[in-house]
Amino acid sequence: MSVAEGDKAPAFEMPASGGRTVSLASLKGRPFVLYFYPKADTPGCTKEACAFQEALPQLGKIGVEVIGVSRDKMKPIDKFAEKYNLTFPLASDEVGDASSAYETWVEKSMYGRKYMGMERSTFLIDKIWRKVSVPGHAEAVMDAIAAL
Repeated sequence: MSVAEGDKAPAFEMPASGGRTVSLASLKGRPFVLYFYPKADTPGCTKEACAFQEALPQLGKIGVEVIGVSRDKMKPIDKFAEKYNLTFPLASDEVGDASSAYETWVEKSMYGRKYMGMERSTFLIDKIWRKVSVPGHAEAVMDAIAAL
């Protein structure tokens, strides 16, 4: 079964940067962006995180929060957040419950070798972006938020 636009968001609870915990229950009734990224402090993931960080003032004005999720352990996530002054929560889905529920842990292929990895994906209330291309992505999310 696939998570599709209009479906109820799967529940999650994860540790996050800065000693925080993030959960669907704590965000109930508030719009938020939940984006899944492959690995902290890699070029594409850094560009994506910095683009969302730049968008935070505009998002904050309309009450939209941002949460980034990877399967990294908390130590590299905290280092990543500190290195780039990321003030929104970056969550650790080390066990993979959230990435499984949101179907972002998928089979990938590189140079003919198949492996499991994180599909870069973004969820906004009932809007989903799969197989995200980093350039212009944060802007596309902002456009969707403006249309709410």
